[in-house]
Amino acid sequence: MKSTHKRQTATLKDIAEATGYSINTVSRALRDKDDISVKTRAKIKSTALEMRHVNNMIASSLRLGYTNTIAVIISDVSNPYFAITMKEIEVCARQLGYTTFIINTNEDNDSELEAIQASLNKNVDGIILCPAQKSEKNILYLKETGVPFVLLGRRYKQIETDYVVSSDEFGGYQATSYLLDHGHKDILMLSGPTYLSSARERQDGYRRAITERNMKIKEELIWEVPVITQGFDEILERVLDRKVNFTAVFTYSDIIAWATWSYLRKKGYTIGKDFSIIGYDYIQSRLTYPFELSTIDPHKERMSKMAVEFLFKRIKGEQSESQYFTAIVETVLVEGETVQNLRNDSAG
Repeated sequence: MKSTHKRQTATLKDIAEATGYSINTVSRALRDKDDISVKTRAKIKSTALEMRHVNNMIASSLRLGYTNTIAVIISDVSNPYFAITMKEIEVCARQLGYTTFIINTNEDNDSELEAIQASLNKNVDGIILCPAQKSEKNILYLKETGVPFVLLGRRYKQIETDYVVSSDEFGGYQATSYLLDHGHKDILMLSGPTYLSSARERQDGYRRAITERNMKIKEELIWEVPVITQGFDEILERVLDRKVNFTAVFTYSDIIAWATWSYLRKKGYTIGKDFSIIGYDYIQSRLTYPFELSTIDPHKERMSKMAVEFLFKRIKGEQSESQYFTAIVETVLVEGETVQNLRNDSAG
């Protein structure tokens, strides 16, 4: 026997009564008209979804050629840095009337291409992408599609795109200078692969800080490591086996810094006493750890919001195709408990 109960779809009148706006305002908000404020549009759309006005909204999206969704393609969803970034993107996008979904690439170019194609198949209005950067093919392909996109955290020298990055060179300079100012002359740098713009620029900052002090750069102290820390102990084992002398470590990311701390602790060393460590990302801004890691804050929240705003403007056509939205967000040094001051110790 068939049920006589029919699923009810809310009318514009129902939504108007629920929100306190006129039917005309509701109608225009659901059609994304610019004369209705972003905040009002978001509220009305949220209420419409809750009241099962889904079918009408989908039909409107198909008719007008947009879906009010954006894809966020990131390299490592297990990294707290990206978790924090994703939350900021989602909140900002929702305020602008967009929903988001996330795809993880695991720093793999083929997975990245699949993610881009999956996003295009879902007819997203735009994409925020932290690129794997092992080649330029995926970005060139994405540019050819004409779908608006913004790069976050990494950029290409030879390809013009919209992007938001931190001041990576300056951040590397800040971290290295801080260690040098604390009396550390032999600084091990655990850098990401230099095909990543962020890793390359942070290493440039490391080198600049050393050369400015008329010191020799010791290439044996610069190691490129995977930015995903699987099998990381083996790399540190090789560093120690080669008897590389160092008193401090500057790592590409906080995740690598914590992996380094964990490895050295298992070897019986004390961080802040036997070795000093400084990271990059300031993930403890949102997470609690046993002690405070000295690190570089790239202002990931600000970067995330700017990426959404740039994408929104691009979707709305607020910039010509020959001009680009770009931003380099200045970094800040965060002093923690993981850097020993050798100058004070020697003075004592």
